[in-house]
Amino acid sequence: FGSRGGTTSGGPPRPNPFSAMSVQQISPAAMLQLEHQFDRHLQYSRKRMDKLTGMLPKGQESPFGDFPAEYNRPNGLKLMQAELGRSTAMRISGTAALATPRRSATTGPSFREAAPGQRQLPLDVHIGGGSAESSPQVSPRIQHLNRGTGTGGAAFSRSLRKEHPTTEPPRAGAFHRRPIKPSEFRRFYDRGDLPVQVLHSATQNRISWKVEPEKLDFHHYLPIFFDGLREKEDPYRFLAIEGVHNLLTTGGSKILPVVPQLIIPIKTALNTRDAEVMRTMLKVLQALVLSAEMVGEALVPYYRQILPVFNIFKSSTQSTGDQMDYSQRKRKDLGTLIDETLELFETHGGEDAFINIKYMVPTYESCMV
Repeated sequence: FGSRGGTTSGGPPRPNPFSAMSVQQISPAAMLQLEHQFDRHLQYSRKRMDKLTGMLPKGQESPFGDFPAEYNRPNGLKLMQAELGRSTAMRISGTAALATPRRSATTGPSFREAAPGQRQLPLDVHIGGGSAESSPQVSPRIQHLNRGTGTGGAAFSRSLRKEHPTTEPPRAGAFHRRPIKPSEFRRFYDRGDLPVQVLHSATQNRISWKVEPEKLDFHHYLPIFFDGLREKEDPYRFLAIEGVHNLLTTGGSKILPVVPQLIIPIKTALNTRDAEVMRTMLKVLQALVLSAEMVGEALVPYYRQILPVFNIFKSSTQSTGDQMDYSQRKRKDLGTLIDETLELFETHGGEDAFINIKYMVPTYESCMV
């Protein structure tokens, strides 16, 4: 075919150096890392504000853990409070120093300042004669209203109507984000109990296992990795997502007995109502159903714990109108992911899957017709 083709006349085909690069795909965890770096340019203080408001868990104060309580680093608010306390103490001590025994003595009467040529009088003596106790006081009963001028005894009140404050009913907040608590994966990783580490390569980060994944105890490690799916910080998020996909790929028959232990981490991640965490969990649920046989049927008794959040966000689809959505390959539309997950549940859940899905998500339509 000449120099432009893949082969030459009379020779073997030449290898394409770009074929290996085109086949290689970016892992879901590495894709989240890239998107996070892009979002930092648009909302650089978003994570900091989430930590200040308690939406994200705070990290450790040092690589070796948190400092003791008596060695905490003071923040700006504590410095201002300490400075205010010192100034108040100095003001009180200065006032006490000015109060000498001669000024604070109360044996003699206090005198008021008099005009030139007049005699000073005590404070409790009036110029007109007599003391303050003997001065006449006007009784409040003297100030009375004339007949017919008050509001008492009338058939109806002529006073102005009191304006009662009107308060709007509180919002339910079904779509609002919930605070994300630290996961068990974070605690185990900080303690060094997980056989994983990040392998930094030229193109993307990868996970490096110190022990082969198929030799691990799935009853112990798989729930821990599922619990780490609600993390939004690296390296916890990256290692949890990559570790879950690797374990589901190599688990085989070890996955089915561990399904009941995965329900609580799945429910906790979905109840955060965080769009990023929910998208990650939905993709993992699809991989879980397709990982081994009978896993879809094993999830049917736990639809009451998993599907309520599906029913809330099922209609959360992105309406672009006549425009083109160029990020479809990232699968970021929450409503579409929920529909795909429910279809997989029905397809691999057996004969009782549809009636249980329909009970928890009434708007779902069967895909098996």
